[in-house]
Amino acid sequence: MPELTSKRGRRGDEPHRLRWSLDGNQDAPVRFARAPGGKLMRVVATCVTCLLASLALVALRHDPGHAQAARSQTADDAAIRDLVAKYVDAREQRSAAAIEELFTEDADQLTSSGEWRRGRDQVVRGALASSERTGGTRTITVETVRLLAPNLAVADGRYEIAGVSGGDSRRMWTTFVLAQGANGWRIAAIRNMLPAS
Repeated sequence: MPELTSKRGRRGDEPHRLRWSLDGNQDAPVRFARAPGGKLMRVVATCVTCLLASLALVALRHDPGHAQAARSQTADDAAIRDLVAKYVDAREQRSAAAIEELFTEDADQLTSSGEWRRGRDQVVRGALASSERTGGTRTITVETVRLLAPNLAVADGRYEIAGVSGGDSRRMWTTFVLAQGANGWRIAAIRNMLPAS
């Protein structure tokens, strides 16, 4: 059975070389370099680190979509949160034009009272009537934004109307379905839910 042997190079041979062979043949063609001072492991670790870093850079260069998607998702998240904030501001200002520009034409809203507003015109009229009827100050704190597709997202948040008629506050959950078109993100649907008692 062959045996693995090694012998350090003699004076005059290449310095710091180890020759490995099966059968003890010193003229074996396979040679492994050894760094001066016994630092082989450090050299190997450095080489492996450099190799992995190079592979990572090559992977990023050949998959720019991944990095771009991450940047795009962050931008979409910010745009969606901004859109929800604009919705709250438009409701507080009681501006029909400001509310209307935030919704898709076929948008709908199912309120916590069970009213189902279908189409952008009904959503705008219903939002204004509700703000007038209940009064108070609205806040929506977006908890999560999730992209369902490159141009479709869901945003969930806590919805509070403080100081409604009678001085109480109403707390509920809200879900926005958002669609991205030529004019950016727009609200396609809203679902408001009272918390379970």
